[in-house]
Amino acid sequence: MVKRSGGRLRLNVLGPFEAWSGTERIRVGGPIHERVLSSLLLDAGQTVPVTRLVQAAWNDTPPATARHQVRKAIADLRRRLPGGNEVIITDGPGYRGIVSDTEADLVEFGAQIREADRALDAGHPSRAVTELRSALSLWRGRALSDSGSDLLENAAVSLEERRVAAAEQFFELRLAAGEAGALVADLRDLIAQHPMRETLRGQLMLALYRSGRQAEALNEYRAVRGLLVEELGIDPSGQLSGLYESILRDAPELRLAPAPAVVIEPSPTVEKESPPARCTLPHDLPDFTGRSHELKVLLDSMTRRRQQRGPRQIVAIDGMGGSGKTSLAVHAAHQVASEFPDGQFHIDLRGFTRGEPPVAPAFALFQLLRALGVPSERIPEDLEGRSALWRAEAAGRRLLLLLDNVADAAQVLPLLPASPASLIVVTSRARLVDLDGAEWLSVGPMSLDEGTSLVEQVLGEARVSAEPDAGRELVQLCGQLPLALRIVSARLRNRPRWTVQYLVDRLRDETRRLAELSAGDRSVAATLQLSFQVMSEEHRTAFRLLALHPGTDVDAYAAAALLGLNVHAAEATLERLLDVHLLQQPAIGLYRFHDLVRDFAHTLSTPATVRADEAAVRRLLGYYVTATETACAALFPGRERSPASIEPYAGQLPPFATMAQAADWFDQEQASLSAAVHLAARQGLDREAACLTRNVVFRLNSLGRFHEFREVSRVAVAAARRAGDLPLLGLSLSSLGVACWRLGRLDEGLAAAREGRDVAAALGDRRTESHAESTMGLLLTVLGRNSEALPHLQRALELERELDAPRAEAESLSNLSTLYLQWGRYEEAAAAARRALELHRSLNYRDNHVMALTDLAFALTALGAFDQADTHLAAARALCDTSSPPADVALVLALSAAVGEHLAPDTAVTGLAEQALDLAASGASPTRQVKVENLIGRLYLRRGDVARALALHTHAYEIAAAMPYRAEQAGALRGMAAAHAALGDAAAADRLRAQADELVSAMAAPICP
Repeated sequence: MVKRSGGRLRLNVLGPFEAWSGTERIRVGGPIHERVLSSLLLDAGQTVPVTRLVQAAWNDTPPATARHQVRKAIADLRRRLPGGNEVIITDGPGYRGIVSDTEADLVEFGAQIREADRALDAGHPSRAVTELRSALSLWRGRALSDSGSDLLENAAVSLEERRVAAAEQFFELRLAAGEAGALVADLRDLIAQHPMRETLRGQLMLALYRSGRQAEALNEYRAVRGLLVEELGIDPSGQLSGLYESILRDAPELRLAPAPAVVIEPSPTVEKESPPARCTLPHDLPDFTGRSHELKVLLDSMTRRRQQRGPRQIVAIDGMGGSGKTSLAVHAAHQVASEFPDGQFHIDLRGFTRGEPPVAPAFALFQLLRALGVPSERIPEDLEGRSALWRAEAAGRRLLLLLDNVADAAQVLPLLPASPASLIVVTSRARLVDLDGAEWLSVGPMSLDEGTSLVEQVLGEARVSAEPDAGRELVQLCGQLPLALRIVSARLRNRPRWTVQYLVDRLRDETRRLAELSAGDRSVAATLQLSFQVMSEEHRTAFRLLALHPGTDVDAYAAAALLGLNVHAAEATLERLLDVHLLQQPAIGLYRFHDLVRDFAHTLSTPATVRADEAAVRRLLGYYVTATETACAALFPGRERSPASIEPYAGQLPPFATMAQAADWFDQEQASLSAAVHLAARQGLDREAACLTRNVVFRLNSLGRFHEFREVSRVAVAAARRAGDLPLLGLSLSSLGVACWRLGRLDEGLAAAREGRDVAAALGDRRTESHAESTMGLLLTVLGRNSEALPHLQRALELERELDAPRAEAESLSNLSTLYLQWGRYEEAAAAARRALELHRSLNYRDNHVMALTDLAFALTALGAFDQADTHLAAARALCDTSSPPADVALVLALSAAVGEHLAPDTAVTGLAEQALDLAASGASPTRQVKVENLIGRLYLRRGDVARALALHTHAYEIAAAMPYRAEQAGALRGMAAAHAALGDAAAADRLRAQADELVSAMAAPICP
């Protein structure tokens, strides 16, 4: 290897041009630089005249300064490449590229091809296969793709010929070594690029034939014959036609001759000679990647089982189709094969093979007995006789038996040898729970890192590392499923013009994702179809209906609603689908579709299933409406029940006996509930959408998820309008008004609440009318329109007292206290807050209780009763925990810090203040955040931290002005004025005070100082 003065150099042309210094991509310059350097690499070690470099750079239309530009490009390349002066040297009329086989992929390719030829000459075909495999793995697509140079394009054609010739030799050697089925997919991929290459077609025909796929082999001949006749007007060569005829008559010469027996010398302690060692294990994947944890568990299990005494040793692997069970089992089997010198046998029992029935145990036993060397004439015809003979022949032997693609335990049991020295490895899509004595390993999707490594191994690290974000998203879109990852890697490898991001963009479309995940014989959809087809009709229907659930996870109660079953029957169905890995279980009692399995399940819904699918969705939505209504009754005491716009669900509900149970259920189902609202709207089930929203928003509000609160409320308003259901429209508009208040969207909220009030008043719906009036009063308060806000709050209280609705009355009193406080009517603010507190104590609803305590503390603070305020704030803090709304807790802590500063200026209140700021910023409620920042800003100003105070008031002003929250906007301006005055900037202070006074005048009322 040439020693360079710079970093480790790598120059790649077997695909799009790349230059690397270690792990860092090098920008060699523009297209001219790439064409010049590529020309030197094509003839590495040879002098390339400047005239040829000019032609490569500009085709037949070079500029007058072309030679000068080539020299300049050479100088640039020498500067940018590590050891550039040693890589490109001047030689007479041109330049020479000096690179080793570790520095240029083309040079390395040539070296490995030569090594393969030498290995063949020396009689070592297996070593030749290794060299050819390594050489072909260097290709990342068409050589010099997108070069834009005619000369380089011509060179690329020659390079492609070299690649295909090497591939043909590679496949020829592997066919001669006994491989067949493993070659089919790769041969199809290459034929897709070179469809008229007869040698490749012949190799594919032979591989298919030797895999027992005679019909497909014959179809390949017909396909290429039709193509040659249509494109060139000729028939296939005599050699290909002869192969076709041999396959047609099932000629014996096409079958591989049995490998010569390898005689094992007997051990001195063994009296009789051991039988010849035989191995029918499939070829181990050369690019097997990842699964380090599963492989360790599997090998540890194999070792542990061998150390135990017993009649048999069974290690079994289960997992969904495409998860790489067979690859893992084969890889592990090769690692322990030397410990089983009497034979390592593999049988594909075809439990899940397209177009083929499972292998009967009697036929599998025939294969095993023949593999042990038992003559056909000694093998009985019946299953019992063959099983007995197999146990007798296997007795005392150390055998490794890989039973692959098993359908059920009945297929396996007759094949189990009794010898404790043997190891049986089983793979199946279903966990065979009735296979006694087995130690199981479940294989799921790969980790994100391992999936990325697999793509890098197949596609090439350089290509993936050039788009790292796209590469990781590609792995995620493939569900981290090995089969899908190998398919997309093969597609990208065979489409060098595609970027990783381009394929990612295609895969993002869920409606076409499964279609994208197919290449040759490999298809994720086809693999999943096999698991689906072996189920009963009842379970197939359940599989389709469960995929209609809009959330990520489904429990037995929601499944029962979808399926129209009782909960116990639904759970049994879920467990059956879990057993065959069509569902996953993220936690006890919850079930989840793998993303690609869900995509497949969605394809099963057809016009013929529309009626059944719609009925299932109606049942699910009815369940969710009834369940949320019941949960809200437990979680929000005093809440009025929703109007009965849809028929209640008659099935079983989860237990909601306590607030904790209701809260836990809401937390588990929250994402599904919001998704169900959108599902109902899409399906035209508008009443269900609006009724469900009315319940869902209560929990969203208490969790501080205000953006989601507004989003589903808007969906509900639109749905109620479409349904023409005025009571639901009034409710939905009123809820939307609250969401908009939380988010500071005051004008939108006021319009929604006003319309909701008008609709309710016209219907005589006084409950909805009172809620809308209260919301309007609150929104007008925030807008600083105090005199307009008061009559709305008074009307709300009048209605709520008539209706005897204490919870609603308490909320309106809290709103009234906020208005009086802002208006400077502190005694009235305190009185309203005290009455609200009394009502909330009787209702035992924590979150509203906390805010009533806080409202009273605000009023007492304004009255200078700091000790009393501190007492109420301590009670509020004691009620708060991690489930409390963050924005509300932030306000409690901020006021606690402010009151603490008044009571004991030297105490450490900074911790409370900073915690309040953090919670306010994360609480998604700008109306709360601006109030918190103004409170803490005034605190820091009193403590002399003027810069911090100014920053907080400035930020609060920006938030308040955007809403506009005029009272807090004015408060922020006054805080900024005080900060500037403390900094000695009297002019700025006067200007800011004047702006605050203008706002106060506009509000026509004084504000709280």
